[in-house]
Amino acid sequence: MKGIPLSMSLTRRGALKGAAAIGVGLAAPAGFVRRGFAADKPTLVTSIRSLSNPYHAAWKQGAETYAKAVGLELVTLVTEGDSEKGLADIRAILAKTGGNMVLNLDPNDSADATPIVEACAAAKVYVMSQWNKPADLHPWDHNPYYTAFVTFDGERYGAETGEALVKSIGGKGGIVALGGIISNTVAIARKAGLDKVVAAHPDVKLLDFQVADWQSTKAYDVVAAWLTRFGDEIKGVWAANDDMGVGALEALRSEGLAGKVPVTGIDGIKAAVEGVKTGEFAATVSSDPYWQGSMGLAIPYAASLGKFDPAKEPKEHREFYGQGIVVTKENVEAFYKSNIESEPKIDYDDLWGRVTGQVRPG
Repeated sequence: MKGIPLSMSLTRRGALKGAAAIGVGLAAPAGFVRRGFAADKPTLVTSIRSLSNPYHAAWKQGAETYAKAVGLELVTLVTEGDSEKGLADIRAILAKTGGNMVLNLDPNDSADATPIVEACAAAKVYVMSQWNKPADLHPWDHNPYYTAFVTFDGERYGAETGEALVKSIGGKGGIVALGGIISNTVAIARKAGLDKVVAAHPDVKLLDFQVADWQSTKAYDVVAAWLTRFGDEIKGVWAANDDMGVGALEALRSEGLAGKVPVTGIDGIKAAVEGVKTGEFAATVSSDPYWQGSMGLAIPYAASLGKFDPAKEPKEHREFYGQGIVVTKENVEAFYKSNIESEPKIDYDDLWGRVTGQVRPG
């Protein structure tokens, strides 16, 4: 059993106190269920924000399928949007397993990645993180345990969904935009992509932008208020993720505007893809959360088994953009059949098959 560091720098908002309270008694983190840890086998651990979000539900499904395929125990940690809880739960599971684990991490906030990665490296735990991290945190600075980081080009896909929205409203009119968590690097990048599109289309006006923290309920409230404020000036709604897009669509439905005011999102969840089919969504983008949930475990687990040495891999395999699929009315039927109606097929040995380039610095 690998040792756990006596101290761990959990710097965000008193997380050390919460972690210590859990760590002393080695209590199980709230929000996960386990059947008991095998002494000779590593535990697979995935940490995500929510199970109510269909995106993360698909992520968990992918993780479960992979765990079953390799015959290992899976623990799912849920931050519930609380960085302190996320950090404390990971400290507890490190102690509970004695470091005999592999972690797939979707940190609640960018800054959370650093103390978690440092704790894993100190405990000799292989970890892969996704979506968010500080710009100065790199896998190669924590060889070999920080195996890889994957994100999806937020600026690119924010722009592509923006272009789809502009096209759907005939290239002119007012739009409103819903952003994710304000400090989230992906949310910032997606908004930057939208801003470029708006700047390139002088007949399109961004009436307002507000964050809804990736949540459908908050998005509903924001859009309902916008409909009162702007009325028929709103020709389209851009959302930085599908869950907010679905909340926006519900607000539009309550006013009889679904299908008349198009929505865009990002994640490729079932409701959004169905919205593309019905014409209520102009576009969504799938990053394939099922792949993220499964390969986010498969890659660091392969490293832990010595199937490859992370330190010898090129940087584009350590810090990379994954492959996204823009779903519009042109390809929605084929996408629906292969990704919604049936379970996606993943080749767990194809570790780098969806690499589309090294993450740009900055």
